[in-house]
Amino acid sequence: MPDDYSGQDLSGRDFWGQDLSLANLRGADLTNANLTGADLQGANLFRATLFGTDFTRADLTYAVRRPGISRSDMDGATGLDKVKGLLD
Repeated sequence: MPDDYSGQDLSGRDFWGQDLSLANLRGADLTNANLTGADLQGANLFRATLFGTDFTRADLTYAVRRPGISRSDMDGATGLDKVKGLLD
């Protein structure tokens, strides 16, 4: 069963390399969280706060994001040049 972190404060949390595929992160605060190498395929990131989040080598393929989210919407996020599935 996928993890449900909806609405939770996950700021600063370390999810390095974790399998978060299909996880519900809707409305979660991921400010400054470490998602380096995390598998976020199909994860729900709708309305998640992503300021300063590290997405280095993360896989966001088919992740649910608010429509049109792009690198410019993730102010201070790092590693976006190596993210799969994110709009330019």
